[in-house]
Amino acid sequence: MASLTSSRLSHLLTISAKKTALLGTANEMKHGAAGWVQVKRCKSSIDSKVLQERQRQHMARGLPKQKPITGVKQVIVVASGKGGVGKSTTAVNLALGLIAIDSSKSVGLLDADVYGPSIPKLMNLKGNPELSDNNRMIPLTNYGVPCMSMGFLVDDVAPIVWRGLMVMSAIERLLRQVDWGLLDYLVVDMPPGTGDVQLSISQNIPIAGAVIVSTPQDIALLDARRGAEMFKKVNVPVLGLVQNMSVFQCPNCSHQTHIFGSDGARQLADTLGVKLLGDIPLHLNIREMSDRGQPVVISSPDSSEWRTRRWQLLWSRDFRKSAAD
Repeated sequence: MASLTSSRLSHLLTISAKKTALLGTANEMKHGAAGWVQVKRCKSSIDSKVLQERQRQHMARGLPKQKPITGVKQVIVVASGKGGVGKSTTAVNLALGLIAIDSSKSVGLLDADVYGPSIPKLMNLKGNPELSDNNRMIPLTNYGVPCMSMGFLVDDVAPIVWRGLMVMSAIERLLRQVDWGLLDYLVVDMPPGTGDVQLSISQNIPIAGAVIVSTPQDIALLDARRGAEMFKKVNVPVLGLVQNMSVFQCPNCSHQTHIFGSDGARQLADTLGVKLLGDIPLHLNIREMSDRGQPVVISSPDSSEWRTRRWQLLWSRDFRKSAAD
């Protein structure tokens, strides 16, 4: 009996040992499989990062390298999502205001709106640019601001009916074949919208910052926001918003009417986390002087619409510091 018990005990111990060995092997296989899955996931993550880096490098090779404009220290673009909001008028007065606030600064003005150039009219300039010794166009100058525009190269009433490739060729010429001399600032009057011209300029030259112009009404603010978001996507700092035509004051009774709504651009500036740089009224004098080619900064530097409506914020010390940074 004792022998049988011992035999059975030995047999049971053998079976138990085999089970333990099998269990150990199963656990090892389980842990091994889990480890393999973890390694595989890690490898997949690394492969994904490598793929993303390769894609980024591949896309970067397809983008033009930014090249500064010869002689220009800082480029400031004035843009709007929608036409007819006073973008060109703002660009002109910004350029003149930068000089008015610091006469030691040299400022140029580039009209990049190929289809609807406004700078010749606003700056009271006519004629064709001459060529320098190195075959570059010499800007036309008024009020101490050298200007270049497609309007100098075509007749006043001639429509510019061009497809995209011709427009891009014209933009390239305006960027690279103009003899600006030495400028502290080049203010660029951009065309409305968020198309090829805006992308080309943003990707080809280093830009210190963008100023977005809008009226207070919702329909204009929608496009203004699209413009601001576009500049953020191409890594151009948005210096702030300008609210144009903010209020109309009756010249007879001085009653104020917010024709296009009130504070829409201010609210958008808060939403985007940028500054409201200017709050410009809808004023008869501004329109009349602009049509005559006499910007309000030049024609009416002491007027109430100039002094009391915060135009000065456009070229304040903080603004210039933001552009320089």
